Amino acid sequence: MSSIETLTAERRIITPPDFLRQNALIQDYDALYRYSISAPEKFWEGVANELWWQEKWHTVLKFDPPHHEWFIGGKTNITINALDRNVNSHRRNKVALIWTTESGKEVVVTYDRLLRRVSQVANALKSAGVKKGDRVIIYMPLTVEGIYAMLACARIGAIHSVVYAGMGVGALKTRIEDCRAKVVFCADVTYRAGKTVNLKSIVDEAVRDIEFIEKIVVLRRQEPKEELTSSREVDFFEFIEHQPQHCEAEIVDAEHPLFILYTSGTTGKPKGVVHVHGGYMVGTYYLSRAFYDIKETDIFWSTSDIGWIVGHSYIVYGPLLNGATVLAREGAVDYPHPGIVWQTVERHGVNLMFTAPTAIRLFMKYGAEHVRKFDASSLRLIACAGEPLNPEAHQWAQDVILGERGFVVDNWWQTEIASPVIGTLPAFNAKLGKAGKSMPTVIADVVAPDGKPVAPNQGGLLILRRPLPYMMRTVWGDDERYKKYWEDFEGCYTSGDVAFYDEDGYICVLGRADDVMNVAGHRIGTAEVESAFITHAAVAEAAVVGLPDDIKGERIKAFIVVKAGHEATENLKNVLRDHVRRELGPIATPSEIEFRNTLPKTRSGKIVRRLLKAEALGQDAGDLSTLAD
Repeated sequence: MSSIETLTAERRIITPPDFLRQNALIQDYDALYRYSISAPEKFWEGVANELWWQEKWHTVLKFDPPHHEWFIGGKTNITINALDRNVNSHRRNKVALIWTTESGKEVVVTYDRLLRRVSQVANALKSAGVKKGDRVIIYMPLTVEGIYAMLACARIGAIHSVVYAGMGVGALKTRIEDCRAKVVFCADVTYRAGKTVNLKSIVDEAVRDIEFIEKIVVLRRQEPKEELTSSREVDFFEFIEHQPQHCEAEIVDAEHPLFILYTSGTTGKPKGVVHVHGGYMVGTYYLSRAFYDIKETDIFWSTSDIGWIVGHSYIVYGPLLNGATVLAREGAVDYPHPGIVWQTVERHGVNLMFTAPTAIRLFMKYGAEHVRKFDASSLRLIACAGEPLNPEAHQWAQDVILGERGFVVDNWWQTEIASPVIGTLPAFNAKLGKAGKSMPTVIADVVAPDGKPVAPNQGGLLILRRPLPYMMRTVWGDDERYKKYWEDFEGCYTSGDVAFYDEDGYICVLGRADDVMNVAGHRIGTAEVESAFITHAAVAEAAVVGLPDDIKGERIKAFIVVKAGHEATENLKNVLRDHVRRELGPIATPSEIEFRNTLPKTRSGKIVRRLLKAEALGQDAGDLSTLAD
């Protein structure tokens, strides 16, 4: 735990500008927080009452650990609150979405137009036989059509599962098979860093032997258009073109599943995290304003992707629930030049930005001159999450990007908890190296393995002592796996992260306690990457670890034992990299591969990755080599 002692030496503080503090939704954090933890159900009921429900709930919360239900008896549909509520107001012709690309193409969509397009996709899905509760895979880049598809599924009560359009054949196939999707939306290509990346070939291979998929809807972007060779395939625009522009929303129970989003775990199979219409809607609606400071007149830009939880909550649902304007950009944050982000901020007058610490470190690498070429004065808040925000990057972003006219804030949450849990609000100071304090109704604690709370500035396991409406309800098709989140400490959710808190209640989240790596803000399970290696004929055993990286946060190193009859050559390393890239996508590609004769294991045969990691870092592994279960 020596790194914790080093981190606690950080004492720098950043004070928010007065105008930001004065206009924040939460003015007196301490008073509001005390009220929220004393009456959490009343607190969330007050928020929920600001939204539209066809039928109100009779019970706010039923918590029978590990299961929790919110707004029981309530009936609504999240798209009515995100779309109809805005169209039936002065926001009808307001811009809902600005979409742009690396090449400079722009599409502007008003709330009225967004509802019409979503309705057409929804009607097309219904005509294809998709019903309430059916699953739909969306394997698309960050496009307006991908957003239409997400909202259309929600509109009819279908359950969308977006798969990041950078994952490979194996990852996509696993997710399709796990949720037994009826329809797959995809694109022929995506564009990134000036390159055209083929997606359709990945889909073709993933679905080849899957019989239960009934329709594959293809957004064809290239000219000449790619030929559709399967009777299951249909062009996206032909699919929706003749459909009516009105579709009544399916009224669903508050606990009806909205989406499944897969996240890596400590076994090879990814976890299908399930979020629901009611609680997810209430949480993202509130925290869009309370944490991200989104106001109706704002343009909000998340540099994430719809394939991740940030894209669900803060590209699609959260800002739209608040009637704001969303900017979405397909492509790399440093292409076609290192200052493109700031040029985009200047062009569109972006007010609020969500980005990853990886991106901030990349901007640092390129230098301040690329920021200062452009006028970013419209920006007042930059929020970072997805991995720990190191103090140097935080201070650089504050000094160089915003200066005294804005505020850079940290926050922590997970795919399993779809909005901020810990963060730095505009109402109080930022402490570098700390994510912040607990959000309203959140009771976060740091405990030792025996469950006893630790003292300030001592490392421990981060747990939540009560559920939140915007937490997952289960793991799709595997409730036993869901229960594991709650089994270590009675009645408490275990985050899987290591953290500490200081004397003022600020929490520093240090990273994962289990075998999950955080590469450029993407959670990647060691077991999933190892499983991909093992499928190659030359590999007998595989272990992977995450190592510190100045830009990505962590990079992947693999340790491989080769089967008899195969040679451990440099060429085999290249072959294995390509194999993992094909199976899981570029984000899971190892930066380094080391061949070994054996791997260190416990007495029961489990690989001791901590020993491998310590050796790779040149650290004294102590007694790790003798670890038992």
